[in-house]
Amino acid sequence: MDAVQKVGNGHPGTAMSLAPAAYLLFQKVMRHDPADPTWEGRDRFVLSAGHSSITLYTQLYLGGFGLELADLKALRTWGSLTPGHPEHGHTKGVETTTGPLGQGVANAVGMALAARRKRGMYDAKARPGRSVFDHHVYAICSDGDLEEGVSAEAASYAGHQQLGNLVMVYDLNRISIEGDTNIAFTEDVGRRFQAYGWHVQHVRFTRDVTKGQDYHEDIPALWDAIQQAKAVTDKPSLIVLHTIIAWPAPHAQNTGASHGSALGADEVAATKKVLGLDPKRSFAVARDVITHTRKLKARGKELHRSWNADFTKWAKAHPDAAALHSRLSDLSLPDGWTSALPTFKPDPKGMSTRKASGAVLNAIVGELPELWGGSADLAESNNTTLEEAASVTPDQWQTSSWSGDPYGRVLHFGIREHAMGAMMNGIALSGGTRVFGGTFLVFSDYMRPSVRLAALMGLPVTYVWTHDSIGLGEDGPTHQPVEHLAALRAIPGLDVVRPADAAETAVCWRTILEHTDRPAGLALTRQNVPMWPHGKDGFASARGAARGGYVLLEADGGAPDVILVATGSEVQLAVEARSLLWRRGMAARVVSMPCREWFDAQPRSYRDKVLPPSVRARVSVEAGVAQGWREVVGDAGRCVSLEHFGASADYQTLYDEFGLTAQAVAKAARESIAAAGA
Repeated sequence: MDAVQKVGNGHPGTAMSLAPAAYLLFQKVMRHDPADPTWEGRDRFVLSAGHSSITLYTQLYLGGFGLELADLKALRTWGSLTPGHPEHGHTKGVETTTGPLGQGVANAVGMALAARRKRGMYDAKARPGRSVFDHHVYAICSDGDLEEGVSAEAASYAGHQQLGNLVMVYDLNRISIEGDTNIAFTEDVGRRFQAYGWHVQHVRFTRDVTKGQDYHEDIPALWDAIQQAKAVTDKPSLIVLHTIIAWPAPHAQNTGASHGSALGADEVAATKKVLGLDPKRSFAVARDVITHTRKLKARGKELHRSWNADFTKWAKAHPDAAALHSRLSDLSLPDGWTSALPTFKPDPKGMSTRKASGAVLNAIVGELPELWGGSADLAESNNTTLEEAASVTPDQWQTSSWSGDPYGRVLHFGIREHAMGAMMNGIALSGGTRVFGGTFLVFSDYMRPSVRLAALMGLPVTYVWTHDSIGLGEDGPTHQPVEHLAALRAIPGLDVVRPADAAETAVCWRTILEHTDRPAGLALTRQNVPMWPHGKDGFASARGAARGGYVLLEADGGAPDVILVATGSEVQLAVEARSLLWRRGMAARVVSMPCREWFDAQPRSYRDKVLPPSVRARVSVEAGVAQGWREVVGDAGRCVSLEHFGASADYQTLYDEFGLTAQAVAKAARESIAAAGA
């Protein structure tokens, strides 16, 4: 109450009613070490109800994770360690950035899935609960979290996968910003989760007031429920905790206002009187209280010491697995792994970049056991299947097409793009593996909140977005991305990668895997594109793709009159236009620019070498909206683009009808040359 009242805004109500549950988890239930919040053997905690950030910050303060009273006083202010919503990497002990409701639920599912994968990598034969890699993921969610569709997708997947290491406490207080949730949300959540395959229990802090029963924070009942949840190893667990928001504030409890507003000085004082505290004192913490709660540091130290001893025994018994574990502690790549990358022979008929991507994945899978992933029910279209690897599935859910086990590497996310993105974030946050997930580029819209959070957290997740333009053809405008490349490039910290051919695809995969501090999305073609004779006949090596943009073909006769900058499947149009222009006495340089972000990160000297400022005649070529390309082509430049939705027809007809042709590129080049010389 004091923290929110001091800054004048925030979310006090949920934190008030959840304080006993959060205290129980942090002080009595979870295995963690305040001195080392990133200790691998820890249990994970996710506050999906990120608006109630003070719930987490208070426990990090009490337990000695690094926050002090001054940090709580600085809640939601500039430069503080206690921002409005928890931020991973900013505050010690915060496992994930939450705020957009439902994301944390899916993050927790991903963390639980990753824990099982790492157990399978390192210690699959250990008895249940006896591996050093066994731990639990605990989450707290709210009514709002469970109204968002992403949580439903993730919960369905968690039940299907039988993630018994996941325990989620659902704060059922029936209040949101608009007040009583009966106005919009009346389903029986417990039964819904039972239908998903979860183990469900109810703990009631509320009582039937019609029978004269008072509110009672029944901590022993919650403790018992958590122990029962941990004992169920073949299902994720949901504990429905019935609370009253802002309890015991005499006037603000059970109100929408208490959800997202400071209670006011009078209500804070009145609540302190109810609690037996001095209403005139703010941020008052008795010395014996903090002495007691900081005992968690000693308990955590002993838990950590014991785990270290067990880990040492495991490492001695499993030296090869221990060496792998050591390498993956910082996601280092093994020596010589790039020798496994495939090479592609020149072929004018070509290959789709989605097929080339699949070839790359299956060539390197044996070298990189940390690599795993799949798609949102589009395996054949995305080419994301690791062909020699088992599927990730409980034994009874194997099908005639897919066999596997819980420790497999091929993920079948189902048609759940939103949850796929958020679960991938949870997997990445768990560390030690590299995950990828595929769908059509147009459906990145479903993933966007998760992609944005991955970029915000700097997580090395990889999106395989295929069918990247009107080139997908007959499915029509509902499936043809037009604005998506521009929209995704607008996300800070996301690498949008659109290779031109198979060789560039291999280089781009290599470059993505060499980055561990950011997400990347591969935009790949459905249709075949030519495979250039890199290193021959004037074509540069595809290695230049690693720099985001490079001169694929130099202008004939020396200095270029115009520079043609293209991405993906449109590079072939620029190459053909170069020949058309030369026949009319104009020299064109072709620049392939698979990743604007990588190119922008290059030194100015390199960028100026590829795009000399003295050459003002420039043309960008991409089968999408031109937004963002003006800064590349400049005031004299021209953009060959698509400023409207597509249509249903074969891809070649669409390119011809919509003016995405070599002739159109050549015409734009002539116009740009004229404008630059004017």
